[in-house]
Parts: sequence; C-alpha cells; structure tokens
Amino acid sequence: MRIAIIGAGCSGLTTIKNLVEAGLEDINCFEKNDQIGGNWVFTANESHSSICETTHIISSKSMSQFSDFPMPDDYPDYPSHQQILAYFQAYTKHFQLEKYIRFNTAVLHVEKIEKEGWRLFLSDGTWTDFDYLLIANGHHSAPRHPAWKNDFTGEYQHSHDYKSNQGFEGKQVLVVGAGNSGCDCAVETSRVAARVDISLRSPQYIIPKFVMGQPTDAFAASLQWLPQNIRDKLQKISLRLQIGRYRDYQLPEPDFLPTRAHPTINSELLDKIRHGKVYPRQGVKEISGQTVFFEDGSAAGYDVIIAATGYKISFPFFDPSFINWEDVIRIPLYLRMFHPEHSTLIFIGLIQPQGCIWPLAEIQARLAARLIANKIQLPINWRAQASIEGKCLEQQFIRHPRHSIEVHYFPYLKQLNRVLHSGYSRE
Repeated sequence: MRIAIIGAGCSGLTTIKNLVEAGLEDINCFEKNDQIGGNWVFTANESHSSICETTHIISSKSMSQFSDFPMPDDYPDYPSHQQILAYFQAYTKHFQLEKYIRFNTAVLHVEKIEKEGWRLFLSDGTWTDFDYLLIANGHHSAPRHPAWKNDFTGEYQHSHDYKSNQGFEGKQVLVVGAGNSGCDCAVETSRVAARVDISLRSPQYIIPKFVMGQPTDAFAASLQWLPQNIRDKLQKISLRLQIGRYRDYQLPEPDFLPTRAHPTINSELLDKIRHGKVYPRQGVKEISGQTVFFEDGSAAGYDVIIAATGYKISFPFFDPSFINWEDVIRIPLYLRMFHPEHSTLIFIGLIQPQGCIWPLAEIQARLAARLIANKIQLPINWRAQASIEGKCLEQQFIRHPRHSIEVHYFPYLKQLNRVLHSGYSRE
C-alpha cells in the first residue's frame, strides 16, 4: 500500500504520525519548502503563505495541542508563532517523522490512474504512482482579491503578503475586511501609520481573547453541556457585559448568532478604535485613483490598501476540470474528508473550525489511517451522506464561500469520533 501526502504542515505531520501508528510503512510526504511547519515558518519576504512577524495563535494552548504531545508548561495561553513552530519541530523529532518527508519537492500535477490509483508528477522531474492520496496542503495559500484591485493606483497588497508594519510609517492606510487577518493588520499598522481605517462590508463578531478570565475557546468548551439555544444566549450576554454594543465602536451590530459565522478573535482592535487609532468604515463602493468611495457616500484618500479578503480553496496540482472549489458555497465531502467519487482521495485539514484546526486534523488523520490499514470501514451509505452533510452545513452558516469549509468544533469532533469508534470496526 503506497501512500502519498501533499504538505508537511500541521495536518501533514499528524497524518504521517497516525499512518505509522496504524502499521503502514510506505509513506511519502512531499513538501515544497525546505522544512516542516507550513505557514508557521515565518519569512519577511513574499514567498509561501506565512504568518506575520507578531502573530500569536487565536486558539488557546490547552485547546490547540495534539492529544499525546502537550505544549510545554512554560508556554503562555496564546503562544507566539516562534513557539508554535518549535512545538511542531519537537513533535516531528519525537515521533521521528522527518524520514518520511521529501523536502524541496513540489507536486506539480496529479492524475488519477487505473484501480483508483494516483500518479504524482514532481518538481524534480520524476513521477510516482500511489494507492492513496492524502491532501494536507492547507487553505491559506491562494489570496482572494477584490474586483476593484486594479482601480487603486496607490500601494496595494493582500494580507497574505503582509509581514510587518515596517514601511507603513506616516501613511494613510485602509484595511478591507475585519476577519482575523484584517484586524491584525489594522492593529499592527496603527502603531506607526498616520491613520488606519478598517472597512466592513457586513457585521462581524469581534470577540476578545479572554472571557470571564478564561481563554475564549476554553470558556466556550466549559458550556458544552448546555443546550445550544442557552449557549447562544450566554455567549451574547457575556459579550455584552465585556465589550458593550458594537455600535459603541461605530461598528455594525450583527443580526445573526455568533455560531453562524467564523468569529474574529482579537482583544486589541476595539481598544484601538476607542483610542482613535483605527477608524471603522463601511464597505467599499468604488475606487478612483487613490480615492475610495464607501457605501455610506463618504470618501477618503489612501496611500495603501491592505485587502484582508480571504482565500480561495486551491489545489494547483489538479486540473480545474477534476476538482475546482475556489468559488463554491458547498463542498460535498463525507466528514469533510472523503470524496464520494474518489474513494482513495482523502483531505486532511480542509476545515475552518470555530476553534483550533490541529486537534481535529489529528482525529481526521487517525480515522484515515485506520481506514487505509483496513481496521475500520465507513458506513455503507457514506457517499450519499457526503451530499447530505454538505447541504446541512451550508444551512448552519451564512451562505458565502468564506464558510464553505466551516464546522462547529465540538459537534464535528463528536461526529469524527463516532465513526472512528463505532460499530464499523473490522477488528
């Protein structure tokens, strides 16, 4: 059984580890960079999709570690990107994963061959056939640019390319988008820029990193025993007590429940707004030269625009006619992993959880490994379930490509474990 993995980021690493634990040996992980870690390998240059210089994780240490490899005791509640990379490096060394990884080897093209196999064409000029293909290349590598990108004659960049606030000194800056990347860019540039505005096209929950003295995700975890409607009310009440109303910050009030959209976890943006360091703006209507016209009829000139407008789901090694999910609302995968038309193609980490991705990717990898090792089997109707799940998840979140891979952390974890430990075991 020959197994290929694309990507040696967090999802790829735990995939290798779980495949080895399941007794599988012919494992080849292809990593286009020269080290493990994916986007947690910081570089000041525009290259791969890396975090910015001051990044700390937005999920807490206790809710972000792998089940059998805790983070060091001296790590803070929200570790820095340097600490996270060191953690993944220690994980790789402890479980001796590096011998399965081929560094500096990009997968240029993938073709499906007979007997549900896969042929991978590599950047070293060779090609190899495999029985199983596991995709762990992440989903923050292909920036989604706004339609007006080329209308702006000032300096334009996507948050994908933002590395630090150097070069923004004394400039008029507009950040478009109030997701996690957008808020980080606004906060960091406001430390040096002459003025920073942040444009919101729609309401957004901006949630502090600590609630009632606990990390936000740990607080949410402590409420899981309550019915969903009560949890929703408690979350809204706790937010109101902690930050007041969003309109107090000149931000639009969300008219939906917090769990209907991917939240922004940021403790500094609201403070920056109230201190006059960041100014909220409505959505961008049009741009002429360096002047931006907003939906409320106002206009302003800017030296720089940072577009924090999200990412497309990208598999550059597949022909678009084979799989292309860049602009879709619904992705029909069983358990967000298994493609109903390709039984030997498995996706690890192709999720956007309301929580940390790594523990979920670990369970995904464990499930995939036990399936490949023939220790469990999927339900008989799993192909039909893929379509049903896609429709169900689409209804749970605001209908937008941003939420095409969104999952609720704890319900999804339970779903994975139910299949992993259910009566479908072959043992």
